[in-house]
Formats: sequence, structure tokens, C-alpha cells
Amino acid sequence: MNTRHRLHARKRYLSLGLGELTAAAVFALVAVVGITPRLASSTAVLALWCALAPLLLVLVQAGAYWLLARGWVGAGPMPSHLARLYRGFRIADPLLLLAGLVGVLVWWPDELWAALLVMVVWTFGVIEYLNYFVVRLSYPASEWFAKVRERRRPRLMKDVGLAGRSTERRAVAHR
Repeated sequence: MNTRHRLHARKRYLSLGLGELTAAAVFALVAVVGITPRLASSTAVLALWCALAPLLLVLVQAGAYWLLARGWVGAGPMPSHLARLYRGFRIADPLLLLAGLVGVLVWWPDELWAALLVMVVWTFGVIEYLNYFVVRLSYPASEWFAKVRERRRPRLMKDVGLAGRSTERRAVAHR
């Protein structure tokens, strides 16, 4: 990758990383300031946070990934320790989403609007997880249906896979 393309990718990754971290902060702030005071019961608050916590975690992981990726984009593979960490997130996050769903169901809100909101938030967490760890889902609206059908591998998982292959090559070279 030439310098111009690397600089463009670094700028794009900065924007993506800061965007995900900003989204996490906004979701948390809206939950604390805008939604929690309007919920009728403490169980509804617990349900909201059970739905929101996994979403925030995935958004922070994604934001950190994009910011960290600025260091290796166009220069080499993802560092192996980060690849191991993100492989762990790929396994742990569905468990956290499942635990969040259990919490949502245990503390199901009595108000219809709150129940719908909680399920939308939890579902968004699942979608974000899928987008980063399973299949790329984020595309411009005009191309979305065509691109999603291609079932592309997310950039994060490509980087994790490339880090694994470069580690294997180094191990073979040292034998």
C-alpha cells in the first residue's frame, strides 16, 4: 500500500474509531439522562442496562479496533496479541449478549414503550456484533441489499485471520 492510500486509510479508521466511541458515549448518556428517569420501575432500568451493556462493550471494542488498526494498516498484519484478544471477544461477546437477554427477560419492563426500546437496544447490540465479528452489514443505503448478499467478511476478522497466518509463517520459518 502506497503512502497516500495508507494516509487515507488511517484517516478513515480514525473517523470510524471515534465514531464508534462517540456512539457508545451518546448511548450511555441518553440512557442515563434521557431514559432512566422516565422508566417507571427499577426493574425496567435493570432491563435497559442489561440490553445496553453488551452494545456499549461491542461499540468500545470496535472503536478501539479502528483506532489501533491505524498503526498497522498498510504496514503489516495486526499484532498477534491483539488478534488473540479479538478472537476472545468473538467468543465472549455472544455470551454477554445472551446474559443481557436473560437479564432483559428477568426484568422485563411493564410499559410497552420501555419493553420495545429495550429489545431494540439489545437487537442493535446483536447487529453490531454480527457486523464486526461475523458478516459485514454496514454499507451505504443505496448499495445495502446488493452488498449484504455478498456476505463479506468484516475487516476486523480479516485482520485477525491475517495476524494468525503471519504468526504461523514466522513459526515455520524458525523451525
